Amino acid sequence: MDCSYFDAGVCRSCTLMGVPYAEQLDGKDRLARDLLAPYGDATWLAPVASAEAGYRNKAKMVIGGSVEQPTIGILDEAGRGVDLRECGICSPGIRAALPVLARFITRQRLEPYRVPERQGELKYVLVTESPDHELMVRFVARSEQTVARVRAGLGRLLGDLPNARVVTVNVQPEHKAVVEGDTEVVLTRESTLTMRLGPVSLRLRPQSFFQTNTDVATALYGQVAAWVDEIGPASVWDLYCGVGGFALHVAAPGRRVVGVETSREAVRSARATAAAAGLPQVAFRAGDATAFAVSAAAAPELVIVNPPRRGIGAELAGWLEGSGVGSVVYSSCNPKSLAHDLARMPSYRVRAGRVLDMFPQTGHMEVAVLLERR
Repeated sequence: MDCSYFDAGVCRSCTLMGVPYAEQLDGKDRLARDLLAPYGDATWLAPVASAEAGYRNKAKMVIGGSVEQPTIGILDEAGRGVDLRECGICSPGIRAALPVLARFITRQRLEPYRVPERQGELKYVLVTESPDHELMVRFVARSEQTVARVRAGLGRLLGDLPNARVVTVNVQPEHKAVVEGDTEVVLTRESTLTMRLGPVSLRLRPQSFFQTNTDVATALYGQVAAWVDEIGPASVWDLYCGVGGFALHVAAPGRRVVGVETSREAVRSARATAAAAGLPQVAFRAGDATAFAVSAAAAPELVIVNPPRRGIGAELAGWLEGSGVGSVVYSSCNPKSLAHDLARMPSYRVRAGRVLDMFPQTGHMEVAVLLERR
C-alpha cells in the first residue's frame, strides 16, 4: 500500500507503511510465537490476513482549521489541524462521508476547537461503517450548544448522506486527552448500528467498543467459537465482553454464557442483540471483570478474556490460576502483556494460537490463544 501522507511526512501513524504486506504478516506471526513459546508447545494456525487498505470500519478524526476550511484528521505538534480525509486505511464509505461532513461543518457554523487557545466547539467526528455500508456519525463538542446547530441541519445532512442511520452529539467539555464525555444526545430515530458478522448481527450503540476491522473480527469470533465448541463447556464467562461479540458467537443450546463489561452502553448493545436473537441463556452484566470473577460463588468451565492493551493484570490472573477453570481463551491486542499474564498462570499451557492481523500497516496485531490447565 502507498500513502501520500506518509511519504510527505504529514502522518506517520502507520509505522509499517511501505513494508511488503507478506513481510508484515510474517513478522507479526514470528513475534507472537517467540513471545509465547515459553508457555506451551502450541499448535499455531496460519495467521489471518487482512485487506491492506480500506480495512478500518471506524475513523476517529480530529477537527481543526476554521469554519470555512475545516481539517478532518489529526493535529500536528503545534496543535494545528492536518487534513487526512483521504486516509487509505479507512473504509471507502468513511472516506466518501468525510467531505460531506466537512461541508456540513461549514454550513452549520460548527467552530473547530483550537487546542492551543482552548477555544472553539467541535473537537472530533467519529464515523463507523457497518458491513451493510450504513453509518454512525458522532460529533464530539465542548457544550450542548452544538446540539442545536447539528439538529437544525440534520435533514440536509441525511439527504446528503442517506446511509447515515445514527447521528449523535457527544459532549466533552474538558481540555484533556479524553475523546468522549458522558453525555450523548441521539438526534436520529435509530440509536444502534447493526454490525452483521457471520451468524450474529451485533447492535452497536454510541460509546460501545467494537473491533476496527470487520472482516478480521469475523474470523476472530469464528476461531474462538470453534475452540469453545470443541471443548463443549456447559458454562462460559466472557470477560471484557464489549458489545458481546464472543459471548453471542459461542452461545449454544444448554450452554449458560455470562458477559461482563464496564461500559453500560456496550452492555445495552449486547442485551439488545441477545434479545433480538432469542438467546435467553446469554446474560450480560455491567461491572468490572476482575471484581465479578473474584466475588462469584462458583467458576464456569471456560473463561474468555479480551482485555485492553495492559492485559488482565495480576489479580485476575491470580484468580484464574487458583480457580480450577479448565480452559481459557485469551484474545489479546498486545502479545507482550499476554506473555506477562501467562507468566502469572503457570498451571496453564498454550494449546493453540493464531495471529489475526487486525491492524495492517502498523505493528499492532490481535493474538488469540487457547489455554488448558496442565
